Amino acid sequence: MKLGKEEVQKIGLSAVMLVALLYCYFSMLLGPLSTQEAAANATIADLKKKIDPAEASVKEAEALEKKSPDAVATLDQVRSLIPDGAPVAWFPERINNFFKRQGIDKTAAHVGSELGDKDLTGFKKLGWSIDVPAVEVVPLAIAIAALENEQQMIEVTSIQIDTLKDDVQFQRAVIVLSTIVKQ
Repeated sequence: MKLGKEEVQKIGLSAVMLVALLYCYFSMLLGPLSTQEAAANATIADLKKKIDPAEASVKEAEALEKKSPDAVATLDQVRSLIPDGAPVAWFPERINNFFKRQGIDKTAAHVGSELGDKDLTGFKKLGWSIDVPAVEVVPLAIAIAALENEQQMIEVTSIQIDTLKDDVQFQRAVIVLSTIVKQ
């Protein structure tokens, strides 16, 4: 089978068109698609880097939501332990009554300083000094232990005990403590 000149030209033209079609396909269609795919893959990788911390943040938020009823209950309990009003009005009376129940009649409560604490949103810590002019050491120790056990919002930070020159049986004590109050 011999091909004629026209048939050879048709085959040649078809081959040139096929090459042109393949060139157009690879350079004009497949090339930009490959570039777009690479850009999309880079964007996906970048977004995955952002998604992982966001998912962790969502899980933390869900965990906090599950814990929130307990935290709200604890916060309500703390609020119920703190009387309303200015601490200067109710704290000295409360401390004096406590020490009287422990058998220590003379005490004087003096407000000290406000202690900052970032974790106590809506609350603040107040420093107090409790002056006990004449007390024996053992009843004082029992009273201080009972104070921290009974009053959950009070923390004893330091105790200074000095002997009295005229009566060695009694000592003078200064108790420094802090308590949480509403802001």
